[in-house]
Amino acid sequence: MDVSSDIVIEDALSLPADIRINLIEKLIQSLNLPINSEIDMLWSEEAERRVEQIKEGKAKLITGKEVFAKITSKYQK
Repeated sequence: MDVSSDIVIEDALSLPADIRINLIEKLIQSLNLPINSEIDMLWSEEAERRVEQIKEGKAKLITGKEVFAKITSKYQK
């Protein structure tokens, strides 16, 4: 990155969190990324299905502590 980019980034990082969030949203929107509403709909349906499974006691839940222990053990060098 050039010096002017570094200055912009440094200035942005010094902003209050709410303004940084607004800035991030505007920058992401400016990328004009493709939006796939079908994928969004499928993820929404999957989330709802999983919530129902939890409510009905059909899902096996594990704690965050267990998740991170498994990850640590798997990727420990």
